[in-house]
Amino acid sequence: MSIESDLIWMDGEFVPFKDAKIHVLTHTLHYGLGAFEGIRAYKRSDGRTAVFRLQEHIRRLFDSCHIATMKIPFTQEEICNACVQTIQKNNFEDCYIRPVAFLGDGEMGLAALSNDVRLSVICWKWGAYLGDEGLKNGIRAKISSFNRHHVNTSMVKGKINGQYVNSILAKREVMAQGYQEAIMLDTEGYVSEASGENIFIIRDQEMFTTPFGSSILGGITRDTILSLAKSFDYKISEQRFTRDMLYTADEMFVVGTAAEITPIREVDNRTIGTGKPGPMTQKLQAAYFDLVKGSAEDPNEWLTYIN
Repeated sequence: MSIESDLIWMDGEFVPFKDAKIHVLTHTLHYGLGAFEGIRAYKRSDGRTAVFRLQEHIRRLFDSCHIATMKIPFTQEEICNACVQTIQKNNFEDCYIRPVAFLGDGEMGLAALSNDVRLSVICWKWGAYLGDEGLKNGIRAKISSFNRHHVNTSMVKGKINGQYVNSILAKREVMAQGYQEAIMLDTEGYVSEASGENIFIIRDQEMFTTPFGSSILGGITRDTILSLAKSFDYKISEQRFTRDMLYTADEMFVVGTAAEITPIREVDNRTIGTGKPGPMTQKLQAAYFDLVKGSAEDPNEWLTYIN
């Protein structure tokens, strides 16, 4: 699927797609200090397009930059508006939105304290990250040999560019072996998250997910699913759990803006439950899609309409 669009927002101005270029000495290209977000806009059943949880995503972008000692030269409101305008100017009804903050060129070396913090917003059409078939019937996953970052080695609550090398290595490792997603353990051997998603398992109608204060990224889709689960009166336990709890789960799924709600049908060649998406997974998935692109009410004001 093409990632091309007509216009890209760069440092406060719109430029044609082909002209959205940076210098080869851009600091983030060399050293990885930057931050980004992944956001989705959906065309809902009434024909209007809405961005899902835009304010929360942009707040996390600013949090990531604060963690990374990068001061964004725009306000959160200005970046929210830039996201909306980029969608509008490209005439997208459904799209993925990628704001990215990075250190520009100037100094080299690690600190580069005088380099400008730059910011771009890019949109493109993107379908199901783990595939339409995966959304419907589930995917195969494998425990990676690469651990998720330790909480005091990398700043795990920051969605920081260079830290994703860890996830890239894990993803490439398992895909080379025929799996679609990597499951990453923390440095103590407990389940952390997938290469780009948070993890939920269900056993005897109780949901388990790794707690926010551990090595996971604080997922906005994760928070959404917890809210939906509470509305269904599901029993929820936020606690660390072991890899063999994955094997013996009745249901398992991963969540993220790109992956949405994707069931896991197999881990390490062990079938999860019946090998098909379970009833609780299906109910949460349906509720999520009804919220982002159906007709469900929006009591939390999570939708930002662009038209």
